[in-house]
Amino acid sequence: MRILDVGCGRNKFPGSIGVDRNAAGNADVLCDLDHFPFPFGDGKFDQVRAIHVIEHVADVIKTMEEFHRLLKPGGRAIVVTPHYTDFSSFCDPTHRWHLNSFSFRYFGADNAGFGYYSAVRFREISIRVKLLALWRWLGFELLVNAFPRLRRFWEHYLCYVVRGKVMSRRAHRMSSANRTAR
Repeated sequence: MRILDVGCGRNKFPGSIGVDRNAAGNADVLCDLDHFPFPFGDGKFDQVRAIHVIEHVADVIKTMEEFHRLLKPGGRAIVVTPHYTDFSSFCDPTHRWHLNSFSFRYFGADNAGFGYYSAVRFREISIRVKLLALWRWLGFELLVNAFPRLRRFWEHYLCYVVRGKVMSRRAHRMSSANRTAR
């Protein structure tokens, strides 16, 4: 399995090819993550991992399109980012984006009604939200992740009281034949 760890920093995923712009990390390939294409051919990877990276890039849409290009059809993208209600989303001055658990619906089959900016599609496997420890211990995190309607209610009405911590999203690249037409 070929894995690309985008923005790997010092914690490159074991067995992966690490790409980063910072030479102080453990990257195998140095490149600016805001300039496309990355120096790899189309469909070369089974998995693209972006752990605490997407909030740093200049253009989320172009970056997701690049992940789509790099993945084989059916390949898996794993994106982890702080939830916008967590302190860590705002305390790092290099964070450009503050996202919620619905931010990547745009790249799904129904494209949240705004799919005209990009034709790439991913089929969501899972979205998991981590909440602050108190809410995790009380079982609220389990409920938010088990019931999509409750997660939507939490995002719309409760997330500033019951704050989120981190989101992880796993999705498969949809092939060209499965994409919604523009």
